[in-house]
Amino acid sequence: MDFRIFTEPQQGASYDDMLSVARASEDLGFDAFFRSDHYLVMGGGDGLPGPTDAMVTLAGLARDTTTIRLGTLVCSATFRLPGVQAIAAAQIDEMSAGRLELGMGTGWYEQEHAAYGIPFAPLGERFDVLEEQLAILTGLWRTPTGEKFSFAGQHYTLTDSPALPKPVQDGGVPIIVGGGGKRRTPMLAAKYAAEFNRVFVPIDEIIEQFARVGAACDEIGRDRSSLTLSAGMVACIGRTESDVARRAAAIGRDVSELRENGFAGSPEEVADKIGQLRDGGAQRIYFQILDLSDLDHLEVIASDLMSKF
Repeated sequence: MDFRIFTEPQQGASYDDMLSVARASEDLGFDAFFRSDHYLVMGGGDGLPGPTDAMVTLAGLARDTTTIRLGTLVCSATFRLPGVQAIAAAQIDEMSAGRLELGMGTGWYEQEHAAYGIPFAPLGERFDVLEEQLAILTGLWRTPTGEKFSFAGQHYTLTDSPALPKPVQDGGVPIIVGGGGKRRTPMLAAKYAAEFNRVFVPIDEIIEQFARVGAACDEIGRDRSSLTLSAGMVACIGRTESDVARRAAAIGRDVSELRENGFAGSPEEVADKIGQLRDGGAQRIYFQILDLSDLDHLEVIASDLMSKF
């Protein structure tokens, strides 16, 4: 299995904070460092020093790390035009020597749109926008060099695009699609994604969604094994109960609630939960790390938990 670190910088993190976690993750053998794409703190707090842009962060990390894969869970389709996103992602892929992955979603946090003047359409329209963006991103990247790409949709029109630059990775930057929608989300994953991701819900719900995605692959004739399945939860792991309690307090959460809804407790407890996800089809695990100052937390996960798999 792959084990990845996932962060929420909008809660309060500078670029240097993220770089420290990314480099520690790289040194400890994690497969990837991911960050959210948000512009406003959630659930209280001041969010200082303020929001950072996901694509700018990944560009910096592309040059400041060497081997770890980098990505987003997930970029909001409301934030960027797809042609611009395709260029930026291709450039970051080149800067990182082919280490970028791009999660894409509809966007959901209305308050951040209001705070920064970003239009926020109804959900159905946002899904339509996301689908067109996925078609454009993959279409631009897969158009052979020297040929043109055109697209005519309800929200975007591209005419004779040179479809440049190209990502380093064959076929383009891997796309990640996630979420709990029962119809459109599985079909978008089956049509466009290299990975399907489901986070922050009970294990049985994750496995049920994996089944829907598999059925969507069958419907369009895609080999199920060509789509990676991944899951993630907030991490609060310690070698002792006092370590677990200290880490829960640092992120303002209750230990019992985290045990039920996250990767919380001893490495052995969390290994059992990950084993259930693996048995349900998960091939990749994301640990959501909310306290970016606690690098020892990463060491515990790497040495005491990853080694079990």
